[in-house]
Formats: sequence, structure tokens, C-alpha cells
Amino acid sequence: MEELKLVSPIPPSVNHYLCPRIIYNHGKPMVIMYETPEAKKFKKSFKSYVVEEVSKQGFESNRDKKQHWRLKAQFYFDRIDRDCNNYWKLLLDAITETEKVWVDDNTVCESVAGIWYDKRNPRIELLISPVQYVGIFDSKEEKESFEDKCKSCKKYCNGKCRLLKESVEGRINPEIVNKDCTKFIER
Repeated sequence: MEELKLVSPIPPSVNHYLCPRIIYNHGKPMVIMYETPEAKKFKKSFKSYVVEEVSKQGFESNRDKKQHWRLKAQFYFDRIDRDCNNYWKLLLDAITETEKVWVDDNTVCESVAGIWYDKRNPRIELLISPVQYVGIFDSKEEKESFEDKCKSCKKYCNGKCRLLKESVEGRINPEIVNKDCTKFIER
């Protein structure tokens, strides 16, 4: 299955996720951040739920650290004064820690599909799916076509070409114009 559907209770906001604590290191004060008990409780419960849903829905992650993910969220708040931007961090960290969906939440493209108010059942409905683009390429096929052309270039060096590598990583490069390499030299 390519999509994972999850329903989360409203997690503690980012303001209640991590708190500062002063410790002393060699007699000098130092501030460290610690996870609040409220955040730990939510994370433990939500992680169990995610693992269960991954199995139940037959969701398979390719665990490729370069794979980017789309996360669409529909927020159903209990009050109108909530800010959806304060709830991403704990959700993403909990999903990441399950090691069942993505490798790192730095590859997640989150978006808000809507915000509604449901006093009786506040929640966040999540839809997770892999994006189709690969690096700067709109699809896997477009990337493979670019790479096939690279193989006939003197700079290819068994896939070690800097421009190819950077393009697959999603780095914008002035030597790649309209997804065509200006440094191409036929072998």
C-alpha cells in the first residue's frame, strides 16, 4: 500500500513539547532541553498506534533516506484559537521514531488540507504517501532518462558524477538547465 491513513488526537503543542532545564557542567550552568511528561505520554501512545496501523494497512516504506514524503493533514480543533503550526513537531518526531514510515522527518512535505472545529472529537487526520519526484526530476522515469544520457558522458565515472549526484539529491545547479546537463561531453 502506498498511502497510510492515521488519526491522531491533538498532541501537546510545540510550546509543551520541550522545556529548558539548567544543569551544571564542571561548575558552569548550561541549559538543556527535556521532553515534558505530557509529550512523552502522547509520543508513546501515538507510536504504538502508528506501528499497529502500518501493519493493519499493509503500508510498506522503502526506507530510502532520499525518498521525500507528502503529509496532508486535516485539523479538527476543539477551539478556534488553535494554531495548526504548533502541532507538527511532536507528530513528525513520533512517526520518525517508529522507523516504519520515513527515515528522517527532514524529507516530509507537510500541508494543511483544512481546519475545522469539532468540540466533541478533536483530532488530526493524516494521509501519508511518497512523492513522485526524485531530486530535481518530476518522476523516477525522468531521473532514469537523465542518468541514461549521463552514462554516455566522459564525466560519468560509474555514477560518481557530481552533477548527477547533486541532481538526485535535489540540489539546484546552474550547470543543469531545463534538466539538461551543459557539461555533457560525449565519450
